[in-house]
Amino acid sequence: MAAKVKNVFFCNECGYESSKWLGQCPSCKTWNSFVEEPVQRKNAGGASFAGKGVFGERRMTPQKLSEVAQTFQERLCTGIGELDRVLGGGIVPGSLVLVGGDPGIGKSTLLLQTCSILAEREHKVLYISGEESPQQIKMRADRLEEPSGKLLLLAETNLDAVEAAILSEKPEVVVIDSIQTMFREDIQASPGSVSQVRETTGSLMRLAKGEGVSIFIVGHVTKEGVVAGPRVLEHMVDTVLYFEGENAVSYRILRAVKNRFGSTNEIGVFEMRSNGLAQILNPSEYLLEGRPENEPGSVVAATIEGSRTMLVEVQALVCQTNFNMPRRTAAGMDYNRVNLLLAVLEKRLGIPLAYCDAYINVAGGMRINEPALDLAVVFAILSSYKNKEAPERAIVFGEVGLTGEVRAVSMALQRVAEAQKLGYAQCILPYANLESIRKNRKESGGIALIGVKNVRDLFGVLER
Repeated sequence: MAAKVKNVFFCNECGYESSKWLGQCPSCKTWNSFVEEPVQRKNAGGASFAGKGVFGERRMTPQKLSEVAQTFQERLCTGIGELDRVLGGGIVPGSLVLVGGDPGIGKSTLLLQTCSILAEREHKVLYISGEESPQQIKMRADRLEEPSGKLLLLAETNLDAVEAAILSEKPEVVVIDSIQTMFREDIQASPGSVSQVRETTGSLMRLAKGEGVSIFIVGHVTKEGVVAGPRVLEHMVDTVLYFEGENAVSYRILRAVKNRFGSTNEIGVFEMRSNGLAQILNPSEYLLEGRPENEPGSVVAATIEGSRTMLVEVQALVCQTNFNMPRRTAAGMDYNRVNLLLAVLEKRLGIPLAYCDAYINVAGGMRINEPALDLAVVFAILSSYKNKEAPERAIVFGEVGLTGEVRAVSMALQRVAEAQKLGYAQCILPYANLESIRKNRKESGGIALIGVKNVRDLFGVLER
């Protein structure tokens, strides 16, 4: 009996299915997210996870947690330290990784460089492209100066042919570029549609777990910056990586927003060059290049991204306004947080900032959401308002509360150690962090520590 084809409606956000159009999704509560697609219904039954997989024997009957055999899977190092850091130490066999980012940001470049390195290390790697021909990939590899003679290439969009190639070649790592171009013939919908993306990802997930092959899939993003297709796509994969960057700057940040095998707080920093992506092993030094010396309104802050300490420059420009409503601009940090800190200074120090425009910028295009940036922003605002430069070769970090108090932050010792490594002589930090740092004086020796309890103490440091 032939399968029946009918039209149904899918939610673009969560993949919820409905027989009619709905204004609001009952599952994720998103408005105007339903699209109509033809679907071919299959007979009852489907693929099963039972059988021998990379993570051990899969059984159809429940078992006790204590009876589950623990197997150790050695990670596969990519040869790119920044990528390994974000993945949690390397590629886990049998994992499914989604890589998203804006067009031209460097997703395919990063994966092609990774594949080339792995292939040269005698690992079997298959690069499957649904957007480029093998000749185009070869041209890109030559431009990147990557030795790719042992890398296997396949230009295909039919998922059945892709699965057959993976089963016959049995590679260790597979790259699918991109998931929006793949399609299954038994689904009567165009490539990139909700049903196609969901079903092809499900097939790749079963293939990864069953055969023990690590699969990277590239996902296009929408104008809102999220991966195109149903949101369930991000729930199905093991790891979701986002490649971020601005057109005006050369560096790129690789960030994990989901990782079943590691931390989601780690970031990898790269620089886009003519011959591909290069790792930035010392982001602090890179971000502080060209910083003006002894200029009012310029302060160096110590921030934490995952387990990595980064020094960034915070700039402030405070000037008298010519309008009834002063202008407030924040680039690189939360706008509402800047307004809060301006209100704290006006209330606790009596500074008439209501008559001043205030412009705050984290130099280099970085986006920082850490509360430890507060004290540096406050210091930069005071420095610009008083037209007095900050202490020479000093860094600042700490959280500021509504009463003007300076609260302790985590990983203070690591921040001080990073400043000392780059040759900074002073560190202005929360008074509550002083005791813990002095206990480890060997690691923080050689740098003067100035503890402040509130914004009044900080103002006193500036007036010295």
